[in-house]
Amino acid sequence: MNIQFSDLIENSPNAPGVYKMYDAEGNLLYVGKAKNLFNRLRQYLDISKLEPHKQVMRSLVTKVDWEITATESDALLLEQNLIKTLKPKYNIMLTDGKMYPMIALTSSQYPRLLKFRGKISQRRDVYGPYPSVYALNETIKTIQKVCKLRTCTDSFMRNRSRPCLLYQIGRCSAPCTIPQTEYEKNVSLARRILTGDSEPIIKDLTEEMKKHSANMDFESAAICRDKIAELTHTANRGIKRASSHKSNFDWQESVKDLENWLNLNIECAGVFDNSHLFGKNPVGAMITFGKNGFIKTGYRHFKLHDQSRAGNDIAMMQEFVSRATQRGPKLDLIIVDGGPAQWNIAHKTAPNIPILGVTKGEVRDGDEHFIMPDGSECRDIPKDSKLFLLLRAVRDEAHRFVITFHRTVRAKTMTSSVLDEIEGIGATRKKALLTHFGSARAVADADMPALLKVPGLGKSAAQKIYAYFHSEVI
Repeated sequence: MNIQFSDLIENSPNAPGVYKMYDAEGNLLYVGKAKNLFNRLRQYLDISKLEPHKQVMRSLVTKVDWEITATESDALLLEQNLIKTLKPKYNIMLTDGKMYPMIALTSSQYPRLLKFRGKISQRRDVYGPYPSVYALNETIKTIQKVCKLRTCTDSFMRNRSRPCLLYQIGRCSAPCTIPQTEYEKNVSLARRILTGDSEPIIKDLTEEMKKHSANMDFESAAICRDKIAELTHTANRGIKRASSHKSNFDWQESVKDLENWLNLNIECAGVFDNSHLFGKNPVGAMITFGKNGFIKTGYRHFKLHDQSRAGNDIAMMQEFVSRATQRGPKLDLIIVDGGPAQWNIAHKTAPNIPILGVTKGEVRDGDEHFIMPDGSECRDIPKDSKLFLLLRAVRDEAHRFVITFHRTVRAKTMTSSVLDEIEGIGATRKKALLTHFGSARAVADADMPALLKVPGLGKSAAQKIYAYFHSEVI
């Protein structure tokens, strides 16, 4: 069958995700991930540049489809799952146990930070996978600078008589030879960095720095300052693009342009976005803005009530818009990130509020177009205009806000489920543990005296929990 491959990938999006290639009989030939599906699939156009086995595979392809994900890391997880479950013929199967790079924290007295490839069941405390070794190394470097955890093997640490070079350059606290008072606290901080967003950590460190300064403990304050600087630098790598949007336009003039364009008076506008990972942990968010900037008091997070809607972006949008408009704040305009389907459901749910749709187009940052409140389409806004930059900025802020919330929900779900794996720890004891410690991560860090203080737990259950989290697994 002679099918033009270029036709199969003509509408591929500029977004992260996975792609699947099929033969004429509908057999799945290959699954791949991409940071940008549009760019990745076009690498298959010139068959002569492909590896030999991929040249054969390309010649058999009669269908290509894809699934968009929120991030490249999510695409990596989905790709890995599809390869393991569907076993496409032309994928290089991971039969030798090799997997994508991850980070592990060991369960020893002074937990070790290490790169890790293997089955997740081989480690109790694993984070990742990471989309590249570079991303993993950057994360380890940050944790070394902020938390100063060791990366050496147990045998290397036991045989040291003096600190190594990493201690000299400020990337390890040298538990091999120096008594430790802050190591457990820094392990907890490392776990927070690995599972959550940097912003609340920076906020906590800032408060701690202020307390040290007030107590004239300037050495401790300087340590907090350095940690804040490193985490801020790391976070800025991810938000540099969003920051550049904000600096290119005057907010008040831009909102005035928006009002004139839509013939509205805007005191408060709401921007909606959804997020989920293959239907799991479905959440939504609304950010609000007005004439003078973002209105943080109007920001809302939503956890999906009707789980039958999970994974269905349109149905999720309907619930979130309905809940927001019923409870306030009063909105003069609703902006939804999506095409006609998202615009239609928002219009149906809130018929008395003007709806503006922001459609990505073929290039997310540069080809956005808009669905007007009357349902017509607008593509003629200059890409360097204040109006265009405003609409893109509020869309990106909504996306940032919902993704941050989704990661937090995912992390909480992941950590709380760890307690379900411990034999003899039922719902009542699990609730007592989480009430007492605040999180499953804190339970994992607790020693026996701390566990014995949990009301209703008992010595036997405390011993099981301690053994589960602190037995040697490396």
